[in-house]
Amino acid sequence: MTRLLVECTYVYEHPQANSGIQRVVRNVIRELPAKDRDRECIPVVMLQGKLYEVKSLAPLPSKGLDLASLRVRLEQFANLFWLRHRTLERRRPFSQSRWARLMLYLGCRLFALGFLSIPIRVLDRLLKHQHLPARSVPLQHRPGDQLVLLDSSWHADFFPLAEQLKRDGVGIVSVIYDLIPLTHPQFCDAGLVKVFNHWFDWIARTADGYIAISSTIRDQVRQEMERRVGQQQVSERWFDYFHLGSELDLVDTSSAINSKLLQLFTQPDPVFLMVSTIEPRKNHAYLLDAFERAWAAGSQARLCIVGKIGWKCEALIERIRRHPQLNSRLFMFNDLSDHSLEHAYQNATALVFPSYVEGFGLPLVEAMQRGLPAMGSDIEVFREIGGEFMAYFDLYDPQSLADLVMDMEHSGVFPASRHLDQWQWLSWRQASAQLVERIERHRDAALIDREAACG
Repeated sequence: MTRLLVECTYVYEHPQANSGIQRVVRNVIRELPAKDRDRECIPVVMLQGKLYEVKSLAPLPSKGLDLASLRVRLEQFANLFWLRHRTLERRRPFSQSRWARLMLYLGCRLFALGFLSIPIRVLDRLLKHQHLPARSVPLQHRPGDQLVLLDSSWHADFFPLAEQLKRDGVGIVSVIYDLIPLTHPQFCDAGLVKVFNHWFDWIARTADGYIAISSTIRDQVRQEMERRVGQQQVSERWFDYFHLGSELDLVDTSSAINSKLLQLFTQPDPVFLMVSTIEPRKNHAYLLDAFERAWAAGSQARLCIVGKIGWKCEALIERIRRHPQLNSRLFMFNDLSDHSLEHAYQNATALVFPSYVEGFGLPLVEAMQRGLPAMGSDIEVFREIGGEFMAYFDLYDPQSLADLVMDMEHSGVFPASRHLDQWQWLSWRQASAQLVERIERHRDAALIDREAACG
């Protein structure tokens, strides 16, 4: 029997995280095919040099204080705190005095250390031990197992364990979401670029196969591998891809929808929705430029930005918060639940996604699967995912998006809407099954090749 050990360490340790990769991991794990006589899929984590089978990715009910939720709230406050610090630096008297900026920084640093950094570290220590016995149990690996690195393993410290598993006859398969820290480092934190580059070197030496989330990324991975290890080693590995699903998995229909969001959709003017973490790669500044042009030309369209505040976006957030159209034609929500996001998808006029570079574009399929038209920047991976069902605009010309918005507003017809009733996309169950099937296919092919070489 083949055993696929599907790694989900980061999501296991951070169960409240709900960005793109965490959403993928949770959904794939939840929808792994059931055990049969030929195959068993086992969610696993690698902690403190040991392998565990996961019994629950979600935090277990606690009679006491919910430490995981407390940690998430502290981390969110820390992000907002430092965002406010950077905003203050640009104002008087701090913008005019180096000493004033230094005193501001020291004061903020001391506050953050005592009330944020140390409490977060204490919570991390407590959480490492709080639910381990109940949420997971030790697992003994076997020769022939396939370890599928599904989670964001570049932050992990389990490389020595994975290398030991490989020496013991376990195959290693790496799921790759994108190569953005390598291809577009200007959009990433310098620390992430360094860590990701080290991780890719390790993956290039260690993995037997690579499965990306789009054919676009699969081809990029193969090219990067050829550059790093040469064509001979690349010819000994396999490369494939699978596509992601479309459901929102954390929709709690008993929870209340954000009241300001509800009010937004009571007005008749069209609402264009942008869903993503707010960071430079997502190109929100372009989005504002385009809608400002549309508004200047008389458009009544509204722009609704949904997503948590990320990195390198201080100037953008300040621009949004000081914008004359804020809460009139411009709206921003940084902590919507999946239930509220579902409501936005179902009631908006169209999704707008002007990203510079992506590994997939999950909001596109989430929107179109619900009948919401989508328009995106004209990049290769969006063409792969959206095909003829999407409208595209010039990534470097905000007027092209402004024209699309005004055309749709005036005509009431979305440029690609004639095709949208034919749109069908994978469910997460289908996506998970596709991932497993493609890994098994390559494993079977490798076994056949080895038997032929021996025989």
